[in-house]
Amino acid sequence: MSQSIKYSHSDVNGAGDVRRKVAIIGAGLVGSLAALNFARMGNEVHLYEYREDIRTAQLVQGRSINLALSQRGRKALAAVGLEQKVLATAIPMRGRMLHNVRGRTSIVLYDPCTQQCLYSVGRKQLNELLLNACDAFPNIHCHFEHKLATANIREGQMQFKVPKEQELISTSADLIVGCDGAFSTLRQHLVRTPGFNYSQEYINTGYLELCIPAKNGEFQMPANYLHIWPRDSFMMIALPNQDKSFTVTLSMPFEVFEKIKTHQQLLDFFRQHYVDALPLIGEEQLIKDFFKTRPQHLMSVKCKPYHFADKALILGDAAHSMVPYYGQGMNAGMEDVTLLTSILDQQLPLDVALAQFTESRWKDAFAICDLAMYNYVEMRDLTKRLSFRCRKWLDTTLFRLFPRFWVPLYNSVSFSSMPYSQCIANRQWQDKFLNKALSFTLLTSFLIGGAFYARRFR
Repeated sequence: MSQSIKYSHSDVNGAGDVRRKVAIIGAGLVGSLAALNFARMGNEVHLYEYREDIRTAQLVQGRSINLALSQRGRKALAAVGLEQKVLATAIPMRGRMLHNVRGRTSIVLYDPCTQQCLYSVGRKQLNELLLNACDAFPNIHCHFEHKLATANIREGQMQFKVPKEQELISTSADLIVGCDGAFSTLRQHLVRTPGFNYSQEYINTGYLELCIPAKNGEFQMPANYLHIWPRDSFMMIALPNQDKSFTVTLSMPFEVFEKIKTHQQLLDFFRQHYVDALPLIGEEQLIKDFFKTRPQHLMSVKCKPYHFADKALILGDAAHSMVPYYGQGMNAGMEDVTLLTSILDQQLPLDVALAQFTESRWKDAFAICDLAMYNYVEMRDLTKRLSFRCRKWLDTTLFRLFPRFWVPLYNSVSFSSMPYSQCIANRQWQDKFLNKALSFTLLTSFLIGGAFYARRFR
């Protein structure tokens, strides 16, 4: 096993602490952010990625090219000095623009009171920024096209498969951190350890990515909104890109996708459900993008614990993959790193620190997975209902009058660092309060009406 490394120089967390060789599996957004945080503590970090360097690669098919950055992600980026660099090119989204079947639009602002917003950021651009920041640390070593093949987490031993190499490459680390996504290889090894609980759920909804291109170098729709076409059991959303295009995500049950077999059926479907989007996408481009690939599956993963002794840990989608409909996948993964760093700063024994991370995080991770499922129903169906608009107006009014007393669910999730489980508890308390208030109002009205009626006809 590799020896722990000690550094004599001072760092952001002081001097004279035991430093470790840390292997991070996955150089995506969470993995590269974790590498920065471990390196800032003085650890020797080895960052492994099975793909080629994203800075020289084309966009990866099947993964959204843009993401919604909110408060939790911003806080994590600020901690490593990158928030302002990211926001400099991000596109603010101040609310939802809803498109009905006739092509008419309406706007629902996220936060009319304090004007907070989400930011559309490019996955590739953000990943490049994080990796460039990693390059500035001499104690971060990046290894691309290294796919984890096997691991002995008890001993800290790993073997990687590398292109053009027949033999597996062996290495070791004091701590192995899995940031390797929803189908995490490291998590597969944790599943085999006693006491590890794991569940996954596929939803009967797939998604395809389409594109609304720029026209004459400009956006074809208002840029500062998340565009939604809610259609009861399915929907379409669009986020703005820096090149003035929109990434469009069509989410539908698989049986609906399967009914569309010909070009004409596809065009008829869009003329019926997305009449205003069709000319923006273009018929030829729609046909090309729709039929070039099959709809992708969506999965939610819950598991715990996130660690094994002081040897292994999983973060981000490896620990809590969720459906993408609350825009919190990246933000939750980055918040994992924020929480982990704050615990490690306490200088606890590593096994105690990792156990504390699991205990502090799993309820909130489960909560955001559930919230993401709920928000899909809200986006595809509830947003166009009068009851949703009334509740949104009531939440906004109470938030404006009592900002410390009444924080709407969406605000608490997207614009604060309130633990996700507390966001749900807060919403449940609000629902009970409003139900009691409504019952009291109805009862009072009934009694007053009854008294008036009795007095008038006495």
